[in-house]
Amino acid sequence: MSDSPAKPAANSGSGPPESPTASKDVTSPGNLQEGGPADEPDHPHLEIDHDEGEDNSDADSAYISLGGSSRTGSITSSITNYVYENGRRYHAYRSGQYVLPNDEDEQERLDLQHHIWLLLLHGGLYTAPLNVPAESDAGSEYRILDLGCGTGIWAMDMADQHPRASVFGVDLSPIQPDWVPGNCRFHVDDYEDDWTYRPDEAFDYIHGRALGGTVADWGRFYRQVRTHLKPGGYCEMQEYDAWIFSDDDSFDRALWTKEWVSKLDEASKVFGKQINVANRHKQWMIDAGFEDVQEKVIRMSVASHTPALFTRVHSYTEQQCQVLIEGVKREFRSRDLRLITIYRFISGRSPGPPPPEL
Repeated sequence: MSDSPAKPAANSGSGPPESPTASKDVTSPGNLQEGGPADEPDHPHLEIDHDEGEDNSDADSAYISLGGSSRTGSITSSITNYVYENGRRYHAYRSGQYVLPNDEDEQERLDLQHHIWLLLLHGGLYTAPLNVPAESDAGSEYRILDLGCGTGIWAMDMADQHPRASVFGVDLSPIQPDWVPGNCRFHVDDYEDDWTYRPDEAFDYIHGRALGGTVADWGRFYRQVRTHLKPGGYCEMQEYDAWIFSDDDSFDRALWTKEWVSKLDEASKVFGKQINVANRHKQWMIDAGFEDVQEKVIRMSVASHTPALFTRVHSYTEQQCQVLIEGVKREFRSRDLRLITIYRFISGRSPGPPPPEL
């Protein structure tokens, strides 16, 4: 177990679905059922049982097991009693706070996305000008925090690439592998909570990827990030625009896609955690007092999102979601449509903790 305590921070039917009303045709965009937001459940705080007596006799091994209680303490039913919706599996801890599933299909998508991010950076894991100590260097611990780590693939690659660094991953779901590099640990927690790291646990680098739709208050988020970075430490957000663009009239002609991204953005606003915010991170970092803020922008072909917001906010049935998604996929494959999205890599240096007024 890490020296640090655990803190942050469907079965689809055949044929078209039944129409929600006799006058609506759900087989064309613009005519799918709409509804109000779902009630937000109460979420008790997760209690962690720390195992102070853990045997780390294999700590010099390249990889160690984090099975059982070695992740954050006991993996209780409050974490693994998953929620099922639209034929997909979702996190149990803080249920409903995150709209993407955590099942095997989603884990495969996350790992595939990781390789896409690598291709965009020609094999690199980050763009910030980090000064991670070499394996042979002595000195103080270099600490890295990965927020919303998902399957843990970025954190493990980072730990492998930088053996002198200690890498910590935080996520709502315990879907990371048991066998990980010896300098990598994962915690189940919610980075929207108050972070309770001690001053001597400050980080040199805090990383987040595709966190759009997971944070209600980005100003508060960046204040917490800056508070828990060492002076001179870096924050980097790797995000993609949850919107579709085109250099011609392709987007206007892609009616299903236009319906999809418009309602997705609308639903995420009602949900209280807007997804399409990637283009705002640079200014948010500047507003939070980060220095030397840089943004690398790369255009590429499109990706897709979960149906959860459509069922929770717009009250779509599972079949209606399938109709919409199939229409979007058909447009994505069309050679007559040239649809793109934008990936962004935003980094900034913290001059030190923010003043109280921030």
